[in-house]
Amino acid sequence: MGLHGVKAVFFDLDNTLIDTAAAGRRAIEEPPRPLQVISALQSKHHYGEGEARAICDKVQAKLLKECHDPAKTCITDLRISHWEEAIQETIGGEANRDLAAECYYLWKTTRLQHLTLAEDTRAMLTELRKGLRLLLLTNGDRQTQREKIEACACQPYFDAIVVGGEQKEEKPAPSIFHYCCDLLGVQPAECVMVGDSLDTDIQGGLNAGLKATVWLNKAMTAPVDTSPIPHYIISSVLDLPAVLQKMEHNINAKLETDHMASSNE
Repeated sequence: MGLHGVKAVFFDLDNTLIDTAAAGRRAIEEPPRPLQVISALQSKHHYGEGEARAICDKVQAKLLKECHDPAKTCITDLRISHWEEAIQETIGGEANRDLAAECYYLWKTTRLQHLTLAEDTRAMLTELRKGLRLLLLTNGDRQTQREKIEACACQPYFDAIVVGGEQKEEKPAPSIFHYCCDLLGVQPAECVMVGDSLDTDIQGGLNAGLKATVWLNKAMTAPVDTSPIPHYIISSVLDLPAVLQKMEHNINAKLETDHMASSNE
């Protein structure tokens, strides 16, 4: 696929190329036994099902609100603390760091096992890369994101991989997008950003002056806020090639119109 004006596509990782949210839920609830955390809390540590679920629910809530400063603490210590706090808030008594660490490593191991790059997504990336440069741009802690990248084995599909936790600034700062452009030897106006977050992926692409932003909105629900406004909205990452074809058609039509206008002058 050769596109006039578009030379590169930047992809977000979590909940765009891989379903991180679903993998996290499966790590807590689903077989294979005995890897699920709820099962371990019940069978090995004799917690009731209600208590085990309450602990896991509290951890999920803490993960959603998580603010991590790598200069102050490592991600492993922070996440063990999530489990430690959740257990204490649910059960009471003294903090149990050992049990918290056991739960964390069980959850982490199982989640990584469930992080996969779907076969149809692999095929799409392979096809796109025949005519475009592809880059993976993900926010987050260096260790955590590199483990996910390794787990889903997505490295061969990209010309470059950039992890926000390894840079001075993360998405939506323009600097990280411009760094990505420099890595690929392209201009911002030649790049498209694809991601599920309006706040980081779409706002970041707009901040950096990219040619287009594509918002992955699986539920196809209207955003609560009216800004930022993506150039395109898709319900599946597999819809991206059709969007790129549409962009190419629009660019070709404009070139033809401009050519006709200059010929008539």
